Amino acid sequence: MRILLARHGETPWNAEGRYQGQIDIPLSPVGESQAVALGERLKDVDIARAVASPLSRAQRTAQLALGQARTGLLSTDADLQEIAHGEWEGLLASEIHDRDPARLSAWREEPDTVLMPGGESLRQVLDRSWQGLTRACDGLSQADTLLVVAHDAVNRVILCRILGLPLSRLWSFRQAPTTLNLLEGPDVDHLEVVRLNDCAHHTPFFGEAVHRAL
Repeated sequence: MRILLARHGETPWNAEGRYQGQIDIPLSPVGESQAVALGERLKDVDIARAVASPLSRAQRTAQLALGQARTGLLSTDADLQEIAHGEWEGLLASEIHDRDPARLSAWREEPDTVLMPGGESLRQVLDRSWQGLTRACDGLSQADTLLVVAHDAVNRVILCRILGLPLSRLWSFRQAPTTLNLLEGPDVDHLEVVRLNDCAHHTPFFGEAVHRAL
């Protein structure tokens, strides 16, 4: 079984450094072009099933990545939604620093200790997103390829589990817009990371931008 775990394309709030969480922000023109580039890369890949977060930025990315002929493969799962940032949603990192500096510092240094104000912890996100991934894999054969399009924090917690990393190491790797992570294994509980944060379809080797809403 192969899983292509992707992140959605860029949104205007990504570019501005705003925390989106579960606010439904659409792709920017840049994000649309990134998703089209992902689709060009995946056009010859035999995809058996596709599952996305129901947030429009993830759904639209999945639709463009699949192309019109394969959009019927796509379903959504609410457990793949981005972490709920609660009171931080819609704010710039600089605004959060002014209002909640201690928690923002902990989020950057010890993210596993943080419960978002009015939102979620990383453990809660991992518990629900792993359930969503498990459902997405249900019934697939070892020869099948699954496309999952989710979000930064969701991808990170899933990858931490597969890599055996504690959630405190959440920031030790990146997840670029429309990045691909290739996972392979006989079932969801025995996956290996084959490719990590592969965004070669739209970004030069040394060209990845670092998002500011972290």
